[in-house]
Amino acid sequence: MIIVDTALAKRAEQQRPLQVGLFGAGFMAKGIVNQVARYMPGMRIAVICNRTLSAAREAFLNAGVEASDIIECDSPDQVDDAIRAGKFAITSDVAAVNAATGVEIVIESTGHVEYGAQVTLSAIEHGKDMVSMNVELDATVGPILKHKADKAGVILSGCDGDQPGVQMNLFRYVQTLGLKPLLCGNIKGLQDRYRNPTTQAEFAKTWGQTPHMVTSFADGTKISMEQAITANATGMRVAQRGMIGIEYRGHVDEMVEMYDLDQMRALGGIVDYVVGAAPSPGVYVFAEAQDATQAHYLNYGKLGKGPVYSFYVPWHLTALEVHISAARVALCRDTVIAPTLTPTVECVATAKIDCKAGETLDGLGYYMTYGQCENYDIAEMENLLPMGLAEGCRLKNDLKRDQVLTWDDVIPPTDSLAHKLRREQDELLKTAP
Repeated sequence: MIIVDTALAKRAEQQRPLQVGLFGAGFMAKGIVNQVARYMPGMRIAVICNRTLSAAREAFLNAGVEASDIIECDSPDQVDDAIRAGKFAITSDVAAVNAATGVEIVIESTGHVEYGAQVTLSAIEHGKDMVSMNVELDATVGPILKHKADKAGVILSGCDGDQPGVQMNLFRYVQTLGLKPLLCGNIKGLQDRYRNPTTQAEFAKTWGQTPHMVTSFADGTKISMEQAITANATGMRVAQRGMIGIEYRGHVDEMVEMYDLDQMRALGGIVDYVVGAAPSPGVYVFAEAQDATQAHYLNYGKLGKGPVYSFYVPWHLTALEVHISAARVALCRDTVIAPTLTPTVECVATAKIDCKAGETLDGLGYYMTYGQCENYDIAEMENLLPMGLAEGCRLKNDLKRDQVLTWDDVIPPTDSLAHKLRREQDELLKTAP
């Protein structure tokens, strides 16, 4: 952050703000636009791309942009003209953003796997760096998209403000101390696998979010996607299918003896979560010292006698922090979080209700499925269906509640870019060293 604020201040002083394109105009996007438009003079959201233009316009108006400064655009040239004139563009055309020369970096904030795949692939093909809030996409086809981004010479990164990025920041900090991370953890307030958009409608209305999105938080799908991303960036694994998921009402500092140290070491570290602990809604990393001198100074620093030490961040501020990621990537060439070509954890689809053959599966955070983590090698061996690819699949077999789906249970859609990318990823991983 110290480097980022200096870099943004320099851009502001030069009157050359970082020009950002934003995909999506929902709950998170509105917060990002407000944060940048009102409080970040070294950066501006130059264009919003959304399938519904009225929502894109509303996001700008909500952030104090004058209606007369918002211009509808249908091409990259029109977007560039708007940027040069100091105006704000809105469009429904993905290429109008990604092919615009004045757009320096793009942010993807939709959370939709299929649309996110289209947007991300377009950004890579047009040579645009991208910061993605789309954990659902990353957990499903992150490695192949990262591979394509690397080949194109652009950065594809997760973001600050979301739990995977915050965990990765803390993981890097702990590693920089010379310690050995053993666990990356996520703190939840609620976990109920059987929540659905009907049960979550009132909560969603209170916060101005969609019922299916908050359902994905409550039923464990979102946290499973997040922890899969964290695992695939760090090389960690899960201790068991679904993760351990301790329920504990104390502080995470008090949990350092609740995990099997030998198991964490044997697995190369694990990702997990806790329900009910403080500081919520933060993240934590448990680590061990690598020699007696480190242990002595950790004890001197009031972190205890070990062998496991607790580090935590007591918050993740979502839309208030995402612009930091855009500056890190565009101005400092620093990736917040990204997968490797050797994924370790998959988020697999699991039946939320009894389902019948012939039914078509609905989406993430809906009525029929939830996601849970499984180690990637086991998911591959058992032919398990990734949660991010469940939507639109037609069932060949009846399913019982809590049954994990396999590829043999479904007929996948034939026109899905996400499915195509996953097949390409699977072939790539077979040849990866």
